[in-house]
Amino acid sequence: MTTNTDEHPETKGASYAPKGLPPKAAIDVKHVILVLSGKGGVGKSTVSVNLASALSAHGRQVGLLDLDIHGPSIPKMLGIEDQKPGVLNKILEPVHVTGTLAVMSMAFLLPDTSSPVIWRGPMKMSVIQQFLTEVNWGALDYLIVDLPPGTGDEALSIIQLAPNVQGAVIVTTPQDMAVLDAMKAVKFIEKLEVPVLGIIENMSGMICPQCGETIDLFGRGGGEKAAEELGIPYLGSIPLDPEMVKAGDEGRPYVLRHADTPTWKAVDLVMENLVNLVES
Repeated sequence: MTTNTDEHPETKGASYAPKGLPPKAAIDVKHVILVLSGKGGVGKSTVSVNLASALSAHGRQVGLLDLDIHGPSIPKMLGIEDQKPGVLNKILEPVHVTGTLAVMSMAFLLPDTSSPVIWRGPMKMSVIQQFLTEVNWGALDYLIVDLPPGTGDEALSIIQLAPNVQGAVIVTTPQDMAVLDAMKAVKFIEKLEVPVLGIIENMSGMICPQCGETIDLFGRGGGEKAAEELGIPYLGSIPLDPEMVKAGDEGRPYVLRHADTPTWKAVDLVMENLVNLVES
């Protein structure tokens, strides 16, 4: 990573931006999966963390790339926010959560968790290129890319720079407004000529911590209906589970500690549906 240690990442200017469009990054990865949403607050990063963890637990070699440059949260959700990537011959080593799950995030490069990143688009492309080409990912089965909400520079850059982009997964919640924004995200990805692998409905009902029953707190079925209308796969629904919220706050991936619960089964089914689409 060509980072000047005398200058904090959040204060660099656009003079570091690449000139012209660079070639595809030469990294050894079979499947690059983009995870995005049309709006914030739908639990996209939570889905990314648990999807990557589920793939890793099923024997896949997985990289998790946090491209929410202005609000990186993946390290906190995995309990690795205090770690720093090693450097060998100017190449960064990603932070390894397990032997089959490695993570890279802007959060590792900031002086502290409260430091803002104030960058324009060209600078974002530069750091995304570095995250691909100057990080020792090794041989990966999957690179899960957690993108910021909306249809901005980060999605455009990763599609231009990453090899073997299999497609995008859109995360939504059941409410009409969230589904509407998800449909916009689908159209955005389609315009970039990238396959939409499917929609995931997050917070689809809530698991009652007392009785274990599912309560339709935000409704249910909006994501599935949108997938049907758009003619794209529906990968499944994940309920709003207080234990999943707690696991994220404590830095413990839910799927690694709550086997055979309804929420674990829901995440695992989503993962299986995605794998069947990508690897078939």
